[in-house]
Amino acid sequence: MARAATPGEDEGLDVAIGGGGYVGLCLAVALKQADPSLKVAVVDLRPREVMVKDPRASAIISAASRMLDRLGVWDAIVPQAQPITSMVVTDSRLRDAVRPVFLTFEGEVAPGEPFAHMVPNGVMVENLLKRAEALGVELLAPDAVADFHVDGTGVDVRMESGAKRRAKLLVAADGVRSRLRSLAGIQTVRWDYDQAGIVTTVAHERPHHGRAEEHFLPSGPFAILPLTGNRSSLVWSESRTEAEKLVAGDDFTFELELERRFGRHLGRLELAGPRHAYPLGLTLARSFVRPRVALAGDAAHGIHPISGQGLNLGFKDVAALAQVLIEARRLGQDIGALDVLERYERWRRFDTFRMGVVTDVLNRLFSNDIDAVRAVRDVGLGLVDRLPGLKRFFIRQAAGLTGETPKLLAGHPI
Repeated sequence: MARAATPGEDEGLDVAIGGGGYVGLCLAVALKQADPSLKVAVVDLRPREVMVKDPRASAIISAASRMLDRLGVWDAIVPQAQPITSMVVTDSRLRDAVRPVFLTFEGEVAPGEPFAHMVPNGVMVENLLKRAEALGVELLAPDAVADFHVDGTGVDVRMESGAKRRAKLLVAADGVRSRLRSLAGIQTVRWDYDQAGIVTTVAHERPHHGRAEEHFLPSGPFAILPLTGNRSSLVWSESRTEAEKLVAGDDFTFELELERRFGRHLGRLELAGPRHAYPLGLTLARSFVRPRVALAGDAAHGIHPISGQGLNLGFKDVAALAQVLIEARRLGQDIGALDVLERYERWRRFDTFRMGVVTDVLNRLFSNDIDAVRAVRDVGLGLVDRLPGLKRFFIRQAAGLTGETPKLLAGHPI
């Protein structure tokens, strides 16, 4: 089990990670598994029992599940993971009686390997936490980084508890409103969509057969993502004002509005979890690194959920950063030096920028009710649906299996 540090104790670390979500924990596991001699600590403001209670679920692409398998946690996760075996895309108005399907995706990226799974976030974090503890990662929770000071050989980290630690590298994995990013003086490019994403879980009478659905409605995309059993996870984009009303209102009104968007093809619906609304926007860090500091996950990039790639971008960061750090250490290089960290930035920056632009364009293209725009986008979706080669490329792209793939995402050890 991980040992808690005594307040005020100053033990030397190789890597301190601010943020104990799936990105921070996954990075800690990847580093310790590749090099057990590394001293790694994860700092999180939440107590351990709260860290594992995230009620949301996320789409885990094939490449990410390969990495989780390599890190020794996928076997424990998979009993509660729902394979996504197909996906349909529609484009309609809310009042339309029929929602024509313009695009379908089916198939596997390899025999027996679907292009994605739906995984409860709490299950994922719990198993990553158990693996981190088994490997000897130090968990400092509940606590948070209050401040840090960088010098030529390391970074002095001061915790809110009063503990002080020195590390060679500090990784900010503390979310889209990252405090560590601000303390590092890293600016962001950000704009607000005036939308909120409503997230909840729904039970339904009939089975979904692993099919995901994305309905493009004028207020934004409405995604139905299959979970184990007769349940689905919803990611429902609305104007911020409307979303706040729906979340704050009574269950009866919410379920009526839900049924208007979900439809009745899976039978009677029933809320099976809490509902929350999260503001949607685009946030891109102008730099991913500073001397002794690196950003990962939402601290580096926050994108619209229209493509379901936000979490998976974070896993790509983990795989790339872990590989860069381990390879540098094996060469006897300083893992916190700027020239080492810039290798990670060069690897991840373009992919992140491209995904940010793609999701921004898609959201603007599909979150409107302009007839001319609707006609163009529907023709485009129809053309893609009729080109099997292009569909296969998009599936592999969505599964994270194209481009310069880090070793962990290909299922290989670092």
